[in-house]
Amino acid sequence: MKTDAFSSPEPFIPDVGSSYSIGWELMKKFFLELLLLLVISMAIQMPIQIMMKSFEIDVSAGTIFLGILGLALSILAGIPISYGIDFVNLKLVRGEKFDVGDLFIGFRENYLNVVLSGILVGAIVIAGFILLIIPGIIFAIKLSFVPYLVIDKKLDAVEAVKTSWDMTTGHSGTLFLMFLLAIPIFLLGLILLIVGIFPAIIWITAAFAAMYHAVDLRGNPPKENEETVLEVE
Repeated sequence: MKTDAFSSPEPFIPDVGSSYSIGWELMKKFFLELLLLLVISMAIQMPIQIMMKSFEIDVSAGTIFLGILGLALSILAGIPISYGIDFVNLKLVRGEKFDVGDLFIGFRENYLNVVLSGILVGAIVIAGFILLIIPGIIFAIKLSFVPYLVIDKKLDAVEAVKTSWDMTTGHSGTLFLMFLLAIPIFLLGLILLIVGIFPAIIWITAAFAAMYHAVDLRGNPPKENEETVLEVE
């Protein structure tokens, strides 16, 4: 599956309005393609989630084993798949074409750091929530660019965490507002007969990719002979 190029209707500005506006336009243009990738991702991750929650129904040696197996698969397979979704959205935001294989880039490239970064971010955020809720929120915001940095920049796990922390400096308030706005969008998707959750997830994911790209452009502006996006054919 190949896609046409995407041309942003707005300049890439790291703010809430621009990010969600660009995400909306991207969702409209590539809805079917992104829906397909989301369904594939959910089809892979849903059995894993069921295994992880199996012991909540019946605690036994078998269900505990399934829970441990599900946790292992969520780390070894779930993290790369979620990073692949982020990578596809980043490519589209940049005006680059993608195919289904890009969903699995986390398995093909920098796999060890994909897994390690997911574990590291999860551990840091969970530790923050254990200490107090506010540190957990701060950590989640400051580390929100890690998936893009590991996949796009090929950074190792520790360097990606450090770089995300630095990149989000000055943008934490914006990212916090983006997370807040994602909540009613997600809830509205659930209210709309549940099926609305698909466009909600697609829109939110695309918006965060647009935000990362806008911040990245400020730190790494394109050369004069390079374009930040491709024109729609």
